[in-house]
Amino acid sequence: MTNSNQTIKKLLIVDDSKVSRMVIRARILDVQPDWHIIEAANGAEAIELVDKDTPDFCTMDINMPGILGTDAAEQILAKHPSIRIVIFSANIQESFQNRASSIGAIFVAKPVTERSIAEAMTHFVG
Repeated sequence: MTNSNQTIKKLLIVDDSKVSRMVIRARILDVQPDWHIIEAANGAEAIELVDKDTPDFCTMDINMPGILGTDAAEQILAKHPSIRIVIFSANIQESFQNRASSIGAIFVAKPVTERSIAEAMTHFVG
């Protein structure tokens, strides 16, 4: 029996690594099999996608071709402040962690593991 008050959540995964996108997708679907997942390979593509098909949640890599993930996240949040964003990155410099926090996102270190997905899920749904 489906609860009619529950809507299917949408997650945008942004990472230039197809493997990283696949791992995040698989781990999220393990814990939220009904979620709809869309993907982007860079920040510019993510900004464009969000305007067309606004997600509830977003995971964002930092180091990608073109615009940095933190800059893309800031632009997305400026237009869509209700989206909850997790910055997933292997770049654990404190400046990137502080930048994520300053724009209203949280920073979670790669590699993507069950534990890091649990951190992201806490940010997404409490």
